[in-house]
Amino acid sequence: MKKAKIAIIGGTGFEKLFNDAKQTRVGTPYGVPPPIALGKIGEKTVAFLPRHGPEHSVPPHKVNYKANIYALHTLGVERIIAVNAVGAINTAFKPGDIVIPHDFADFTKFRSTTFYDDAPVTHVDFSQPYCPEIRRTFIECAEKLGLHLWNRGVLVCTEGPRFETPAEIEMFRRLGFDIVGMTGIPEAVLARELEMCYAALCFVSNMAAGMQERLTPKEVLDISETVQPKIEQILIETVRVLPVERKGRCPCANALKDSRIK
Repeated sequence: MKKAKIAIIGGTGFEKLFNDAKQTRVGTPYGVPPPIALGKIGEKTVAFLPRHGPEHSVPPHKVNYKANIYALHTLGVERIIAVNAVGAINTAFKPGDIVIPHDFADFTKFRSTTFYDDAPVTHVDFSQPYCPEIRRTFIECAEKLGLHLWNRGVLVCTEGPRFETPAEIEMFRRLGFDIVGMTGIPEAVLARELEMCYAALCFVSNMAAGMQERLTPKEVLDISETVQPKIEQILIETVRVLPVERKGRCPCANALKDSRIK
């Protein structure tokens, strides 16, 4: 099976970033994820996993996150770049903006969020929830390309598939959250549990509930199409710049060290 050290998780459409992409199916103990495309960005082999399936048919609360992350791990992936559509809670953020979150809060309800349900009891450290090396590379690449982005933000992840209520958004605003989405968790947690680097590249698709008259999926898709060229530029440059080998500059690769109770 062909291997890749870098993966992109996102919506459909990003396959066109790759040269000569070929699809592969990977079985896991947690089920079968969507077909994964393996192709080249520059000289590097990269895996692309469509989070919601090739036809965007799986809602966020039904995504098999454990199968997705485990499949990438099976392919040898060490770094994951996630692309997420989010709503803006922080009024400084506007639709079309790009945000690199530095922290998150989990308000999901029914998702399986760990690979470690059995002994040994395992507690991974999340003092730095997103890989600092990938985050830094995002920011440097955007600056090099002349693209504006917000280099910090707290993402709150909700269960979905409904949008949030104005009262919920007001609560999140008072708690200090900047953006809201439905797909960021448990991806980040599961990746860290397998000692994989993970960072999110978020784009604001709408102002959150109560900050505009109404929300529709069409609006999200329209903004996605507008901002996608910028996202693609950052993805390509980030993949090009990231070193092939990790050199211990982040907490991800040794996340299981001293994390188990034996």
